[in-house]
Amino acid sequence: MQSTETVHPSQCWECNTYCGSLVSVQDGQVARIAPNPEHPGSKGAFCVKGIRAVREWTYNESRLQYPMRRVGPRGSGEWMRISWDEALDEMADRLAEVRAEYGPLAIAGAVSGAAFSRGAVMALLLRSIGSPNWMINQDLCGGCQALSEKITGTLIKNGEDIDNARCAMLVGRNPQAADPVQWMALKALKKRGGKIIVLDPIQGPASDIADIWLRPRPGTDAALALSIAHVLIKEGKYDRAFVDSWCHGFDRYKERVEQYPPDTAARLTGVAADDIVAAAHCYADGPSVFVPGHGIDAFSAGVQTFRAFNCLVAISGNLDRPGGNKIGKRPKGFRAYMDLLHDPQFRLSRDVELQTIGAQQFPLWAGPEGWQTACHNPSVINAILTNKPYPVRALYISGVNIAVTYPDAVRTIKALKSLDFVAVATQTMTPTAAFADIVLPKTTTLEEEEVQLQAGVPCVSFTRAVVEPRGEALSDLDIALAFRDKMAARDALSHDFLPWKNQRAFNEYLLGDSGITIDALQKTGYASFPHSRGVFEDINFGTETGKVELFSERLDKQDLDPLPNYTPPTADHTDEAVQADYPLVLLTGIREKTYHHSRFRDQSWARKVSPDPLLQIHPETAAAHGISDKQWVSVGTPGTETRCRVRAQVTERAPVGVVATGMGWWEPQSESPDLGACDININGAMSYDGPWDPITGSPDSRGQRCRITPLAADA
Repeated sequence: MQSTETVHPSQCWECNTYCGSLVSVQDGQVARIAPNPEHPGSKGAFCVKGIRAVREWTYNESRLQYPMRRVGPRGSGEWMRISWDEALDEMADRLAEVRAEYGPLAIAGAVSGAAFSRGAVMALLLRSIGSPNWMINQDLCGGCQALSEKITGTLIKNGEDIDNARCAMLVGRNPQAADPVQWMALKALKKRGGKIIVLDPIQGPASDIADIWLRPRPGTDAALALSIAHVLIKEGKYDRAFVDSWCHGFDRYKERVEQYPPDTAARLTGVAADDIVAAAHCYADGPSVFVPGHGIDAFSAGVQTFRAFNCLVAISGNLDRPGGNKIGKRPKGFRAYMDLLHDPQFRLSRDVELQTIGAQQFPLWAGPEGWQTACHNPSVINAILTNKPYPVRALYISGVNIAVTYPDAVRTIKALKSLDFVAVATQTMTPTAAFADIVLPKTTTLEEEEVQLQAGVPCVSFTRAVVEPRGEALSDLDIALAFRDKMAARDALSHDFLPWKNQRAFNEYLLGDSGITIDALQKTGYASFPHSRGVFEDINFGTETGKVELFSERLDKQDLDPLPNYTPPTADHTDEAVQADYPLVLLTGIREKTYHHSRFRDQSWARKVSPDPLLQIHPETAAAHGISDKQWVSVGTPGTETRCRVRAQVTERAPVGVVATGMGWWEPQSESPDLGACDININGAMSYDGPWDPITGSPDSRGQRCRITPLAADA
């Protein structure tokens, strides 16, 4: 009998590019994944991770398919297969014991964030237990950008209208590796005669095609944004009508940017004043679009750096303008995952939420007024190890690899090992799962259903469960519902904030009264909806004044600088002894096409393409340190005694005195308990203790000082 092949429109949600896909299924298995040229967001763009890694992630030999219980010491790698009932009973017994002895706040969760369903599910599960404590990765990835946009009122994340722009300004962004949709659009912009400005200390594919490349010293981008605004205002090239009608605090903002004429910014950033003026004139000749990246995110001044650029977008008239940055839209009646976090019917009492770890120090990040209401991660790690401000004794982790992605891997692992109980839901055995008591098998994105608002496109996209889960894998919601029932049977729930019977019911709740149905989404993989642009009377800017706040009233009430500012990078104001001992500046987060953060490290094709972590180093810097190309080197930073290994890549694409590497490295085949998380992972060699951004609590995971030492050839 001849087998048949069916093709299902779907969406990849491995990252927040959300590319439309066409998934071919034959004999109950995914045969191939291809881009969907009809999808209004991705328009046929796709990356190798979506095409190859997601399928292999599902069918890889290392895929976890059954619940497991640890039978040896934590990190011993000794496991026993158990049933779901056994796993959930043990998990419920242990968490109920912690809850009874220490209170519900002693139980915390960890997940990547609320951009996907697993984030909202984790938060609502923890709240059902009575705990507001859940950790997200956004203090290291996207949080400064998102909170800046919320505070300022420029809700433009992923709303870059490059297709209609005359000029694109990329800041700390490598779309060639990180976003195939952007990269395709930028090449089309270049082909039709548009201009590209790139701000990045590292030479990359974007700077190679740029018309103007500004190469600032790491961490000084805010001074460039303020200086470009200075030129626009001084020369009358800003949008007076928009500023008068829709911007709050322009006069005080003008006074701030007057402090950053091009010659001052040149001194602060190392970029020539004439180049700053040229970039300002190019950007002023719009429509122009701001394309931000994580290169300016994970700094202890990240929010104000983004504020400087967001305010520039606003005063230049490029907000919600064709060819500028679109304000996110949604169909009426639709609920996004973030809405669930702030919906009063799913909230704990304010008194409880104020006890969220980090809410006192970072109230715009954590707790009842916080962006995602999540914790301050370093403070949770500290609470686990010190019982301050109160004990945290149990942790449920899903879909995130905190032993690798959090700075100071040694301390994170120490915290994991010290807990009374750890459960991890994952698709493969990671360094984080290696220190769990119970490991639960999770579905992959080919086995589960997801509804996703792409506010910047705008459209609603749909990820289809195209195959049955392998083994006994369950989705986040199915795990949460089963675990909730176990906790209820033990009288260990405070509330029930998970009223849905299954994933389909959950997704239909999100669609609400939008008029979009699951049946319609299954046919195309997406649903566009009517929207307008530039009708600011209909836009909720979300600020206290109802306008774009160049002067932020919320920051002013928190006794924080209400205007975008420039703070010298930490690497510049450490004392002379530290600078002498750590003479170089370290940039992290260099993107690769093969991996997404710490994921897909167990796939042989990816390891063949990218076998080792690389450290970009200029020939002069390499020579000064006695390092040759492809040699293994040791990297260390102040604040931790751990050193990590990376392989030198001698190249002029890194500036003199600056070295750059990627993150997320670990070794699935390693025999060490941490699977290489403290060896070849740059986060193993960095502190999580601050300085922190005063608004988000984000650390300097980029721009720290470092020292490098050559290692023997067989290291």
